[in-house]
Amino acid sequence: MDGKPATRKGPDFCSLRCGLAVIMHFSNFTMITQRVSLSIAIIAMVNTTQQHGLSNASTEGPVADAFNNSSISIKEFDTKASVYQWSPETQGIIFSSINYGIILTLIPSGYLAGIFGAKKMLGAGLLISSLLTLFTPLAADFGVILVIVVRTVQGMAQGMAWTGQFTIWAKWAPPLERSKLTTIAGSGSAFGSFIILCVGGLISQALSWPFIFYIFGSTGCVCCLLWFTVIYDDPMHHPCISVKEKEHIVSSLAQQSGVLSSLPFIAAASCTILGGQLADFLLSRNLLRLITVRKLFSSLGLLLPSICAVALPFVASSYVITIILLILIPGTSNLCDSGFIINTLDIAPRYASFLMGISRGFGLIAGIISSTATGFLISQDFESGWRNVFFLSAAVNMFGLVFYLTFGQAELQDWAKERTLTRL
Repeated sequence: MDGKPATRKGPDFCSLRCGLAVIMHFSNFTMITQRVSLSIAIIAMVNTTQQHGLSNASTEGPVADAFNNSSISIKEFDTKASVYQWSPETQGIIFSSINYGIILTLIPSGYLAGIFGAKKMLGAGLLISSLLTLFTPLAADFGVILVIVVRTVQGMAQGMAWTGQFTIWAKWAPPLERSKLTTIAGSGSAFGSFIILCVGGLISQALSWPFIFYIFGSTGCVCCLLWFTVIYDDPMHHPCISVKEKEHIVSSLAQQSGVLSSLPFIAAASCTILGGQLADFLLSRNLLRLITVRKLFSSLGLLLPSICAVALPFVASSYVITIILLILIPGTSNLCDSGFIINTLDIAPRYASFLMGISRGFGLIAGIISSTATGFLISQDFESGWRNVFFLSAAVNMFGLVFYLTFGQAELQDWAKERTLTRL
């Protein structure tokens, strides 16, 4: 019997996208444990009581005797771990250095994710952070400066990994499942904090503080192997995804794309109307001269979308910010409707239609050239091609803005004035 086909839905907790959320959960778990490890280990690293124990132990007999004596407990070997004379000020700098590293990569990481792919960015960030965690005890022996450098670079690596996650979810998470998937992944940070605070002190007492770094650094390396093996940037290229799940993800994102595609036009219509109202308000109250109003709205309509276009490649890892910028570009560009676009009515109302036709003709020619140039640029390299398209469009806008600010006028031109014919 014919009937309305049911909406196809991909598998739920047994789906590949849920597996991705679980792997990302453990990635976040690993990164937060590596980040907090030093906060736990620092108690033993600067323990002055332990340092006196080390000095006393060294005078009682050679280290070889300790290994020959099987009755020595593991806790006694803890006294052999290095202890450092770090002041509270130095400790504060060490703790904050990882945050400096994260801040340094928040914006560039989005740009790099667009070039190399979010999978490589997140995996590389996790791998670098894990290797530096393993290296931290040795770095401490070399000096506090090296520890600060290691922690700063580790923060940069984790900054790349944090921001790269959202680029992956933009292609893997259906709109109605984003909250579930991202919270599963993000909860790894809270779970990791709980685990490191519970077992970090026990590891330090039982095995000595360097093993805190060794254990969680090694865990990160294992997680990296799983990440590079299982994870792909998008479901279309994953070799193990089922056809049903792939269709579900693609169709869900396509429905959302239809809604999102309409938002720039809503923004454009709103900016056009609001811009016109504001321009006439400034003129009616004699707040600004006509030429100033025209140049002001031309500047806003060319400068704002240029800034958004230039910023796009650098925030590619953030799905929300990318969508906002893509909406603002056509929206703010329509502020030009109260600027140079209607300037022909100011300088030559008699020939406004003729001049508008000429300007529209140049606009059509620009559309043809831009389409051809865009196709050429993205054919060379898709990722960097679009970046160059955005940069080129911003450069063209800036050239047009400088030209109009230099030569733009709003007074009625002599050649456009009506001449009164006198009869002889």
